[in-house]
Amino acid sequence: MPKLKSFPDTQIDEIAPDIYRINTGIGGDAIPGGFSFNRYLIKDDAPLVFHTGLRGHFEATRAAIESVMPIRRLRYIAFSHFEADECGALNELLAAAPESVPVCSAVGAMVSVGDQANRVPSSMTDGTKLELGKHSLRWLDTPHLPHGWDCGYMFDETTKTLFCGDVFTQPGSETPALTESDILEPSEAMRKGLDYFAHGRDTTALLEKLAATQPKTLACMHGSAWTGDGAALLRELGKRLD
Repeated sequence: MPKLKSFPDTQIDEIAPDIYRINTGIGGDAIPGGFSFNRYLIKDDAPLVFHTGLRGHFEATRAAIESVMPIRRLRYIAFSHFEADECGALNELLAAAPESVPVCSAVGAMVSVGDQANRVPSSMTDGTKLELGKHSLRWLDTPHLPHGWDCGYMFDETTKTLFCGDVFTQPGSETPALTESDILEPSEAMRKGLDYFAHGRDTTALLEKLAATQPKTLACMHGSAWTGDGAALLRELGKRLD
C-alpha cells in the first residue's frame, strides 16, 4: 500500500484496511543496524492507536496521525504492557485527544496505569471486545509473553490483524512497512542476543492461544509488520521456545 507521508525519521503506511503503521527508526551502536519503534492507528468511528511510542516521539506521532485524521478524534489509546516505548507518550496523547481513554489489561490498570495515567483507564479482561465501528477488537491476556505480568494483545477480527507487541522483535532502523519475508530468524537472533523473554511456564500455550486467532497480519512493535500464515509462524516460534 502507498506510503502517505514522512516526518524526521518517522513514516506512516497503511498495512491493512484503515490500519496504519507509524514507524520511527533510530541509529546507534547498542543494536547493530539500528532499531525501530511502531505505533498502529486504526481509523474508524471510534479511532484507536495501539502503543504510543516514547515521550520523545510524541510530536512525530502527532504529525503522523494528523496526516490521516485529526488527533482530537482519538477515542482509545491502547498498549500491551507498561513500558516506555509502549506507553511513554500516553499522557501527551490524552491531552491531545480530550475524549480518549487509556486501554490496557486489568492487571496493568491495577498495578501501573491507574496511577500513572491522567485519565481513568478502561481495563480489559481476557476475551473482552472493543467495537470501533467497522473494526472489532478482542483483548487477549498474555502474561509474561514475552515479558510483563500485565502483558496482553489485541486482535482485529475484521482484518485478522494481531497487534503482537514485542513478539517477533526485529532489528534495523529502516525496515519495510509490510513484508512476507522471514521475520522469525531475525527476531530469534534478537531474542538470543538480548534474552528479553520471561521464560514463563505458559509461553507455548499462550502462543497457541494467539495462533488460534488465525491472524493474516502481525503488527509487530519493532521492525516490519508481516503478512501470511500467522498461526503457522506463531507455532514455529513456540517450537523454538519449547
